[in-house]
Amino acid sequence: KFKKMLLKLCVAIFLVLNSAKGFITQPAKISHRLSSSTSSPAIFDEIVKNENSKKKFVGITANQFQHPFDQEATAALKKLPGLEASVRTIIPLIEEGIYLDNIANSVLVGPTQLPSIYGLLEEACTILDIGVPELYVRQNPIPNAYTLAVRGNKPFIVLHTSLIDLMTEGELQAVIAHELGHLKCEHGVWITAANVLTAGVSNVGFGLGRFVAEFLGMCRLLQFWRLTAELSCDRAALLVSQDVEVVASVLLKLVGGGMKNSNQLNVADFLKQAQMYENASKTRVGRLVSRAISAGLTHPLPVLRAKELDSWAKSAQYLNIVKKGEF
Repeated sequence: KFKKMLLKLCVAIFLVLNSAKGFITQPAKISHRLSSSTSSPAIFDEIVKNENSKKKFVGITANQFQHPFDQEATAALKKLPGLEASVRTIIPLIEEGIYLDNIANSVLVGPTQLPSIYGLLEEACTILDIGVPELYVRQNPIPNAYTLAVRGNKPFIVLHTSLIDLMTEGELQAVIAHELGHLKCEHGVWITAANVLTAGVSNVGFGLGRFVAEFLGMCRLLQFWRLTAELSCDRAALLVSQDVEVVASVLLKLVGGGMKNSNQLNVADFLKQAQMYENASKTRVGRLVSRAISAGLTHPLPVLRAKELDSWAKSAQYLNIVKKGEF
């Protein structure tokens, strides 16, 4: 009897263990079926990568994102008799001198020279559907970037080293995209004239810039045009970044950023500050002060640029371009 009971017990234990084994392995089989019916880890990684990649706007033209003020100001400049012809006659000499100065005193970025920066340039050009211009890095303690086009057909961008040091990778690409915006919008001879004649770049052009500007009496005209043109280029930066906080962060850093405090800057608070300025400048005194502050600027006030950019990021025009690819 004892042997029979022991045998039954062994059989029962075997059956229990066998059934337990089947129960434990079943979820693994189900898991395998789920993974095979959806995607493998490699495919899933590719899906995530594609979702995180930036939209590219093949075939997009400038007038599909250009600020209306820029369009009006550019049209007004072109209508002035003799102005464009005068600019095209005088600018190339100064322009060529600046270009040669860059070759002599700057670093030309390429696939094997500062390749990470070149990669940001290439991606930005792909997104905006524009050819890749030359990009130079220049030693300078003042954070700045500018664009010129030699004789209108050989564009190049210059980045100062202090600007590169101040920005994150995404912010630096937004700066590059802003400069590409000038090329995409075909500001051409006008951006060159504005840079050479009204900005600090005139010091590089053998000091001829300011003299030519005063001689032609067009500083004020070009200054107004440049203020409006910068708004279009901020939009180009947003199209490449596809994150309004990144582009606004560039403006914030240029206003009050430094190597030690940049990680404490708050973009949301800066946008609130922009609203505060707009509200304050609605009064009579505020308007007078606002005009005094803006006088002589080559770029719109950073708080206003941030506000304008934030508004466009919420607009149907921008959302249709980025979310739906409609432009």
